[in-house]
Amino acid sequence: MRKVLLILILLSALVSGAGQRPGAVFLLIWPGARATALSGAFSAAADDATACYYNQAGLAFMNNTVISLQHAPWLQALNADMYYEYLGVTRGYKVGTFGLAITYLTTGPTEVRNFEGVYLGTYTTFDIAVGLNYGVPLKPNLGLGVGWKFVYSYLVPPWVWGRMPELGIQSGGIGITYAFDVGAMYKPFSFLTVAGALQNIGPNISYTESGAADPLPYTLRLGLKIQPVNSRILRVALTADVTKILVGMFADEDNSFFENLGYEFKEAWKGVGIEVDYYNFVKLRAGYFHDSEGRRTGFTYGGGIKAGGFSLDVGVDQNIYDFPTTNRKFSISYQF
Repeated sequence: MRKVLLILILLSALVSGAGQRPGAVFLLIWPGARATALSGAFSAAADDATACYYNQAGLAFMNNTVISLQHAPWLQALNADMYYEYLGVTRGYKVGTFGLAITYLTTGPTEVRNFEGVYLGTYTTFDIAVGLNYGVPLKPNLGLGVGWKFVYSYLVPPWVWGRMPELGIQSGGIGITYAFDVGAMYKPFSFLTVAGALQNIGPNISYTESGAADPLPYTLRLGLKIQPVNSRILRVALTADVTKILVGMFADEDNSFFENLGYEFKEAWKGVGIEVDYYNFVKLRAGYFHDSEGRRTGFTYGGGIKAGGFSLDVGVDQNIYDFPTTNRKFSISYQF
C-alpha cells in the first residue's frame, strides 16, 4: 500500500500549485521520444502519431498511414517496475484523418500487507486511456481536430478492502471516466505554425466509496513552430509551448485579478525545442523545460534515424527532475 501512496504523491507533483488537485494525472505525461526530446513543445508540430495526444489538429495535415510504438521505463529511481507505453495509429481518408491512441502507465506489482506485516497478496496498478481522434483541414493552411478518450484508473482492487477490514473501507480504488479534446492549427506562412488545444475536458473521476470525485487535468496548450531552414539537405525547426493546467485557477481570493493572472502565467509549464534534420535521415533534438511549481527544470535531448518509412527515436528528459533518475523514451514508427 505504501507504493500506491508514493506514486500518488509523485503524480500529484506534476500539478503542484493548483488550488484543487486533479485526478488521472497520468494524462499529463508526454508520450513519444521525439516530443520528449523537444521538452513537450509539440502542439504546433504534431505531425506524427502522437498528434492524437498533443493536438489532433495536426492530423488534418497528415495523409499517410502511420503506426508508432513507444516504450519507457519511467522514473525507475523511484520504482524499478514503472513503465509508460504509447501506441498511436493514424490513417488518412478523403474526409479527413482518423487516429487511435492508447496510453498506459503501470507502477508495477504492489504487495499488500496488513498492519501486522502479514502478506495478503499482490496486484499491479495501472492507468489506461484509449482515444479516438479526427482531424480535418478547413482550409489548406487551417486544421481542426477533436478527440474522445476513455479513461480507466486501477489503483486498488476490491479484494484488498475485503482482506483488510481494519481500514473501514468497503469499496473504491478504481476510477472510470471519459474526456474530450479539441485543437486548432494555423499556418499563415510556410515557415510558421501557431496552434492551440483544449484537453481532458470531461466528468470528474472518483476512486472512493463515498463518491467524492476529482476533476480531470483540464489543460490548455498554446504552441508555436518556426522553420527558418527548409531545404533538401537541411531542415531546422524551432518549437515552443505554454501548457496550463486549468484546475484550481485564480484560487487565491486575496489577490487581485492581475496578481492571480501573473501567478497563473508564472506557474504554467514552458518548453522550447530545436530539431535539426539532415537529409531526412539523421535527426538531432534538444529542448529546455521549466515548471516552477512542480520544480521540474532542465534540458531535454534526443535524436533519431529515418529510413525506408521506418523511424527510430530516443528522447531523454531525466534532467528536468530534482532527484537523480533515468527517464528515457524509445519510439519506433512506420509510415506508408
